[in-house]
Order: sequence, then C-alpha cells, then structure tokens
Amino acid sequence: MKGLILVGGYGTRLRPLTLTKPKPLVEFGNRPMILHQIEALAEAGVTDIVLAVNYRPEDMVDTLQKYEKEYGVNITFSVETEPLGTAGPLKLAEKVLAKDPSPFFVLNSDVICNYPFKEMIEFHNAHGGEGTIVATKVEDPSKYGVIVHHPGTTKIDRFVEKPVTFVGNRINAGIYILNPSVIDLIELRPTSIEKETFPALAKKGTLHSFDLEGYWMDVGQPKDFLAGTGLYLNSLGVRNPEMLVPKDASYLHSGHVLVHPTAKISPSAKLGPNVVVGPGVEIGDGARISRSVIMSNAVVKPHAHVKQTIVGWNSRIGRWARTENVTVLGDDVEIQDEIYVNGGRVLPHKSIGSNVEKPEIIM
Repeated sequence: MKGLILVGGYGTRLRPLTLTKPKPLVEFGNRPMILHQIEALAEAGVTDIVLAVNYRPEDMVDTLQKYEKEYGVNITFSVETEPLGTAGPLKLAEKVLAKDPSPFFVLNSDVICNYPFKEMIEFHNAHGGEGTIVATKVEDPSKYGVIVHHPGTTKIDRFVEKPVTFVGNRINAGIYILNPSVIDLIELRPTSIEKETFPALAKKGTLHSFDLEGYWMDVGQPKDFLAGTGLYLNSLGVRNPEMLVPKDASYLHSGHVLVHPTAKISPSAKLGPNVVVGPGVEIGDGARISRSVIMSNAVVKPHAHVKQTIVGWNSRIGRWARTENVTVLGDDVEIQDEIYVNGGRVLPHKSIGSNVEKPEIIM
C-alpha cells in the first residue's frame, strides 16, 4: 500500500520553533511529529510514503533515510514549485499513488491521534466506494465544515460549512483512504480536496466516513500543540503506561508526565499534569512545571514556574522566573532570573531581561 503526507510549507503557525527546524521534525511526545505517522503507516502495511512539501526538503533527507531503513519503507519527496493546496499534491504524486490499483492513505502532517489505518482498510474495502474520510465528533460543530450522511448509512451526502442550525457533529479529521481513480478527478493546479474533490465524490455517491475513536488534535499551532500533548499523554496512560513517569516518582505532582531517560530532574521539583521533558534537559530544585513541553538540552533553574509553555531546544529559564499563557521559546532563548513572561513568542537566540506582561512576539 501507499500513503501521502501533506507536509506543506513554512510551518508559520508553529513559529518560532519552525524557524530553526522543519515542522515535521519538531518533537511531539519526544519524537519527531512525522515519525508518529510513518510508524503507524508502516504498521498498517504501507511500503511507499510520499511527503508532499514545498519548503526545505533537504533539511529532512538524513533523518528520513534513517526511518526508511528502520521501518522498511520507501520515502520520497514530492516537491511543489508552487503551493498546490490539499488536492494538487495527489496529482503531482500520481506516479507513486496510482502505480497499482490498491488504495492509498492521505493525511495532514499536523494531525495526531491513534491512527486507525488497519481498521480503515477493512472498512474501505467493505463499502466498495472510492473514498473514505475519517470523521471525528466535536462539541461545537458551528466552527467547522460538517459531514452530512444519507440517513442510516455511512455514505456522505454533502458538507455544510459552519452550520447555523444543527445538521450533525462529525467533521473531517484530515485522514483519508482513496482509490487511484480519485486522482482522475484532480487537475495539476492549486486545488482543495475538501472543497472540490470530496463534494464531487459525494455527488457520485462513492464517498463514506469512518468514525474515529479516541483522541484527535491538529497540533499545528502552539495552543493546540500543548492541548494535543495532554491528549497524547492521557492516551499513553491507557495504552502504554510504562512509558510514563511512575506514580511514585518523587518529582511527580499530578497527571501524566513523559521524561526522556537522559534528563536530570531534581527530586524536589514538581512536574505535572501533562508535561514532556526531552533529552539532556536539566530541571532544578523546587521548579514547578505543568502543561508544558521542555525540548532537548533546555535548562529550568531552581524555583522557576513553567506553565503552558513550550521551551525550545537549548533554552534556559532563570531562577524564580515564571512563564505561562502559551509562551513559546525558540532555540537558544534565555529568560533571566526573576523574569515574568505572559504569552510571549520569543525568537531564537534572544535573552529576555525585562518582564513581558502581555502576549507579544519578541524579535
């Protein structure tokens, strides 16, 4: 089988992290975001994976060659000279995706969930249509494009964008399985799979939806990256609790915490809930960390309070400093002692020596 991951371009929503590292290689749960998807595709029997990119593919080559060997897959880049939207990349990668009659997966690189690829294959083959969209339920469907089914079936009738009255609560989760025949509907131009291809398939009566069980999050921007981290850790607590910090760890305050074995954490620090600590990190006495991600080789000094923060690689948070409200530190940022940062987005290689009292980008 085959799969295409829509990687896209500059990763602007996740800046400043993506100023120094391509978005697919930014660590989520201490593993590059793209690796979660490659591993799941390989486990489902996918042997050919296409990454649809239009920015800096050369920065990913070495890492992805390692994954090819580790997971026994062929990974190729499909490089767009101009952004082709969400459908154009399928046409550009036609030689791989349509090289045999088997269906292929398509997924957005920002989506994190328990990827149900094996179940999707069975469902797709059983209904006999041309396409299957993974659907996830939401509490407030008025913010999204909602899937409307033919009554009593999984067959999709139409899509309603940001409905004013209730027509359903299932939305497109950004994961699909499609037959090669779908590529015939797509022209090699900037085009939208959601607004052009899928409505055409629904009109033909060959598009179905598959309900996703468990958590789902688009982690392409910092607030959702942190929220998705919490969902991911909760899922690990059910599926793989041995990966998390044991309940009797001296520094575990509450909830789920994931710590790389090379990290050094003071026994008097307090971590949790929903914290990820990367390799080579140092956390000092009395530090308090919650709902945050501390990336590799960062230092959190004694008695710092880190809440709802992404601490970028090689960054340092000073003694008695405090960060909160979706603060994001790029690579090699220093927050000096006793400084307060409220929702700051700090670009790489900066030193912050005065309080940041309201959310702003610090260049």
